Amino acid sequence: MNFAEQFEDLEIWQESRRLYKVVYKLLEPCRDYSFRDQMQRASLSVMNNISEGFERRTAKDFARFLDLAKASAGEVRSMAYAGEDVGIMNQSDAKDLRDGFATLSKRIAAFQRHLRKP
Repeated sequence: MNFAEQFEDLEIWQESRRLYKVVYKLLEPCRDYSFRDQMQRASLSVMNNISEGFERRTAKDFARFLDLAKASAGEVRSMAYAGEDVGIMNQSDAKDLRDGFATLSKRIAAFQRHLRKP
C-alpha cells in the first residue's frame, strides 16, 4: 500500500471527517438522544473504519474495513430520511447529508476497486 503515508492523507478520510462534523453540528439541538447518538455514531464509524483499515497495512484488510465504512455511510443516508420524515431535520439539510454521504460512498467504492485489483 503506497498511496499514502498515513490515513490523514486520504481524501476519503478527510471528507468523512468533514461530514462527521456536519452531522454532529446539525444534531446538537436534537432532543431525541437515541436518534442523535445513532446517527453521530454511524457517521463517526465511517471515519474510524477508514483509519482502522488503513492501519491494518494490507490491501485486503483495508478493503474489508472500507466495506464497513461504506455500510455506515448508507446508514447515515437512511437516518437522514428518517430524520426528515419526523421533523428532526429539514428537507434541505437531510438532502445535503444524503448527497454528501452518497458521494463519499462512491469514492470509497472506487478506492475499494483499486485495492482489490489483482
